[in-house]
Amino acid sequence: MATALAANDQCVAGDDSCALKALQLHSRKIGETRDDADASVNQSDAPWHYAQNCWSPCGRKPGFCEGFCGKGNACCRYGRASDPEECKSANFFPVRGWHTCVTTSAQPNAEYKEAEEKDSQAPKPPPGMACSKLNETWNQLCQDAVSWGAKDGKWDPNAKKWYSQMKDITGVEHTQATQDDFQRLFYCAPPGGKGCGLPPCQCSKPPCDSCFAGAPPPVLREVCNQDPDSIACKPPAKPLDYNGKAWPTMSYPGTGEMHVFAIGDWGGMDGTLNPGEGRNALVAYSRGAVPGPSVFPRTRWNKHHTEELCSHDALTYCYDSHGSNCTEKCGYVDGVDDKAQLLVADAMRQRALENEPQFFLNVGDNFYWGGIEKTCGTPMDELTYTAHHQFDQVYEGVYTGTGIAGKPWFSVLGNHDWGGRQFNNGWDQQIAYTWYSKRWIMPAPYYSATMDFPDQGFSIEALMIDTNSHDAHSIFEDPEHNLCGPHNPVDANCAAAGGPSSISHCAGFFHSLWSEQQKWVEKTLAKSEATWQVIVTHFPCGHDQYWYRQLHEKFGLDLLVTGHRHDQELWTADDPRNHMGGLTCFVTGGGGGISSEATPDPDNKKDWFGEGEYGFFDLTFSKTAIKVESINYDGQVLKSSTVKPARGWMMR
Repeated sequence: MATALAANDQCVAGDDSCALKALQLHSRKIGETRDDADASVNQSDAPWHYAQNCWSPCGRKPGFCEGFCGKGNACCRYGRASDPEECKSANFFPVRGWHTCVTTSAQPNAEYKEAEEKDSQAPKPPPGMACSKLNETWNQLCQDAVSWGAKDGKWDPNAKKWYSQMKDITGVEHTQATQDDFQRLFYCAPPGGKGCGLPPCQCSKPPCDSCFAGAPPPVLREVCNQDPDSIACKPPAKPLDYNGKAWPTMSYPGTGEMHVFAIGDWGGMDGTLNPGEGRNALVAYSRGAVPGPSVFPRTRWNKHHTEELCSHDALTYCYDSHGSNCTEKCGYVDGVDDKAQLLVADAMRQRALENEPQFFLNVGDNFYWGGIEKTCGTPMDELTYTAHHQFDQVYEGVYTGTGIAGKPWFSVLGNHDWGGRQFNNGWDQQIAYTWYSKRWIMPAPYYSATMDFPDQGFSIEALMIDTNSHDAHSIFEDPEHNLCGPHNPVDANCAAAGGPSSISHCAGFFHSLWSEQQKWVEKTLAKSEATWQVIVTHFPCGHDQYWYRQLHEKFGLDLLVTGHRHDQELWTADDPRNHMGGLTCFVTGGGGGISSEATPDPDNKKDWFGEGEYGFFDLTFSKTAIKVESINYDGQVLKSSTVKPARGWMMR
């Protein structure tokens, strides 16, 4: 039995050495506790997952949580008056900034004990075991649901809805599925969340450990007929292998206006996905469990970020109740905040009827809350069912219609695509999707793309870069905005995908990646022969201004396209915030996947940082100018500016 925490076990914010040692110590204690068959059942364990955020693993509610925190322990936040009695009797908090596992002197009541015993985490299968029968102990969570589904459940009037993902995962309809097929479904995408520990050894359509029997084949682009070795034609061995490579030049003939749409922070939550790996459903409020995307409710602050106006919980209530009895400070606008992604997509469709875009520039945060809900490490020539489902519901099914369907999306990763507050989600699957879609383009975290307009005598070179090092800190620094922080699993590891190998190596990985890119950007701009040079990235105008100024003045960078802040901001050359030597920059973080920074109410703009809250940008390129227009979610042009070629281009 692990010993109780002592007061000197507490780590202060910023003390990486202490934090990592504590995480390792308590990770070992967890193993000792779980492996000790003779351990006393009358004492509490030392809290598991030391200093980790327990909010999501404990079902987004405070109180006793023995499945994640250990026997007799609770998930609590220091000083939170609304937490239950067991939290008020906690004798030690390892951290104070979020809900974490604590020892409490209170005792779980009989009702909790009964529920916890029933839903307790099943034992893990032996290492190396690839499949098993249903009756093994590591399948105990799913046994009843699988048996009932295979016998009676599949004939229930609601069965088509419950088992809607059966065909894609197993290759058979739910009415034809065997018990083994149901075990496979509950291993891959468990309806109701109670998953099996291993897939079956036999099933209707092997391989039975595959979670996507209906996987589509890779796409074949036109360029592959002439150049089959192009990066557009075959995925890399690892996700970072194509870093710094050039996507094949794309040609756009014609003498009419050439438009490009830019959008970011657009991908809402996929409420009908049944995530595997013991993950929670992507549902923040009751009406989010529907097909298509739902907007994630964020906190809202005043303009200078000194006062929280509306907490996540308060804004979630606004979404859940359609704004009924919603506090005025939340600024919730029903029909806008809850439909933001769909409204922006519709505005693009309407705009495209007259200003049809040639392609899109996508600045990232493509799927909230944490990107693709799959642990990193899937081979690059495979598309998981999870990625397919999220792309289908949040991307493919939304950006449709005349003028925008089938148009290429040149894309980068945002911090939420890496995992939001962790680094080990399925960011590599967003890269892999490049070879399963004719319009999604993201061959690496950073790359270049050239677009040629031969009939008008100009070209664009876009440098797509990853600036997420801005959210990669030491483990206890700014934990709610930290890819390398305590929300990561203790054993988080993306080494198989070429990413960070551990929490301790995480910040170094991202900062090394950033340093590598800076050298590449300067070298690429120096030799660019394109008429226009554009950088597309996630982190917004205001970051790294001195460096971008150098790129503008020395190499002729013409335009900076960004996101991350959840609004629409056009920083013209004379904007007092702009210290980039005349370089135009804009933020297009109002794509609608997450609620906007401030209320979208146009009669209440005191906390607005830009000209709008939800929307996109329309760029009109010609040989001599770029017209930049900020488009609101209702189609109105909010602000515009004209960019002339940078001095570096005129010198060339």
